[in-house]
Amino acid sequence: MARFCRTMLSDSLVSFRNGDAALAQDILSRKTRVRETTIALEERTYQLIALNQPMARDMRVIACTLKIITSAERIGRYGKDIANMVTYMQGQPDFARPLPIRHMADLVIAMIDDTLAAYETENPDLIDGLSPRDDAVDALWHSIFRETLTFMMESPKMITRATYSIMVARYLERSGDHACRMAENIHYMVTGERIEIT
Repeated sequence: MARFCRTMLSDSLVSFRNGDAALAQDILSRKTRVRETTIALEERTYQLIALNQPMARDMRVIACTLKIITSAERIGRYGKDIANMVTYMQGQPDFARPLPIRHMADLVIAMIDDTLAAYETENPDLIDGLSPRDDAVDALWHSIFRETLTFMMESPKMITRATYSIMVARYLERSGDHACRMAENIHYMVTGERIEIT
């Protein structure tokens, strides 16, 4: 489910970049599956708690899984929201120079991939170094915000594209934060020790 939501985000960025309305519609059609899968997985984890009364590490695995479900659903919803913007971007003038959204997206998708791999393999080494990567994403978010404001001041025709670009960058920044929260929970699941990735 988490990889499905990660792909929704990744595909939505391709759709946004290329103005691909057909891909955007395909992404929007996936939201029902995300919702249904979220409910099914949550019900299954609640059953595990009720029927098996897990203790110690087993309980940490279940708690971590519930939090990953929540973060994954949020990432998928960001993908849906970005796909929704594609329709409104049709015919809007493009920037004179590209924003570093693609680079930001690559960083965030890699963070999500490494976090999910750490969960699947129970290897917390895969999430080492996540904090500086998140710092890089945050720096790109602030840079994109400032640059799009400049575009809007220079030309009112750019307001629509710039506004949506700010929103996309913000969703990417939040997705990076979700990757960090998942990583914190995975570390606790495996080691029993709490960390904070800032």
